[in-house]
Amino acid sequence: MKKERSGAARQEAGDPSRLIDARIEALGDWRGETLARVRALIRQAVPEVAEEWKWRGVPVWSHAGIICTGETYRDYVKLTFFKGASLADPAGLFNAGLDGNVRRAVDIHEGDAIDEAALKALVRAAAALNVSKARPRPGAKEAG
Repeated sequence: MKKERSGAARQEAGDPSRLIDARIEALGDWRGETLARVRALIRQAVPEVAEEWKWRGVPVWSHAGIICTGETYRDYVKLTFFKGASLADPAGLFNAGLDGNVRRAVDIHEGDAIDEAALKALVRAAAALNVSKARPRPGAKEAG
């Protein structure tokens, strides 16, 4: 019989922020630098963002729902915005997953410049969308 693990244990038995730190350090190359930079931009855009570690090693940033993930591959770092199809992208950052009905992604390759202002605006828009779509928790009292 399987023993159920607590929520903390499901976070892979570690503080998500420390696990992200360790991933950045373990990469030790431009991908780690890129992940560290986008992480800093996400935190600047939404200071109250929660960092999570899901799906056996994927950094996730959330605020009233998932904003984006930060996946690292051999040739690129991918920021997947879970509700990206619902976000305006005037700077044209989205360059992957463009045919999807829900998600959109930004693939960053070695040497790519990051439009920091546009990325922060996209992160803020994703967080605002999450807040606008958030459902009240059962049993929560309404203000008024």
